[in-house]
Amino acid sequence: MSDPLRVYRKLAQGNRLANARLHRACARLDAAELALQRPAFFGTIQKTLNHILMVDRFYLNALLGRPLDRAALDEASFCPDLPTLAAWQADCDLALLAHVQALTPEDLARIVPVDRGERIQHDRRDDILSHLFQHQTHHRGQVHGMLSATRVKPPQLDEFIVGDDAPARVEDMAALGWSETDLMR
Repeated sequence: MSDPLRVYRKLAQGNRLANARLHRACARLDAAELALQRPAFFGTIQKTLNHILMVDRFYLNALLGRPLDRAALDEASFCPDLPTLAAWQADCDLALLAHVQALTPEDLARIVPVDRGERIQHDRRDDILSHLFQHQTHHRGQVHGMLSATRVKPPQLDEFIVGDDAPARVEDMAALGWSETDLMR
């Protein structure tokens, strides 16, 4: 039987795995390296990671039916250090995963109001989720590129979702307390 939610669950799991792996690599940099200006849209590794968290918070808030929370967005945008950001990102990633795991197939087509402050956007839940996962992949790729210019080897960010990649994610799965059964269901 086809499960229309499976792809979203796996994308949410892949999102958590990629963020955890990226944060572990970035943790090998000192604060000055994280804040060093680099040729990238947000200019630094820290600011790009902050942006990823801010966007996650923005869309998760909307998906959960909550009004705009500017304080939470500002907190994410201006997070000064990686350990705090990594903890906040983990919380957000797990909340997004829990949200996706609680959905029904009918929920995917439901319209979600997205409070943008000056206006309310209305989009299908599946479209918002697709946009969110694409956006986060895009910006993690920017961090990956910036890491290439440091002494830290950028982590592999695309070995997560297919069975053949299981050996490459053993450490990650153990750190997150997940099993291959959880990921591949």
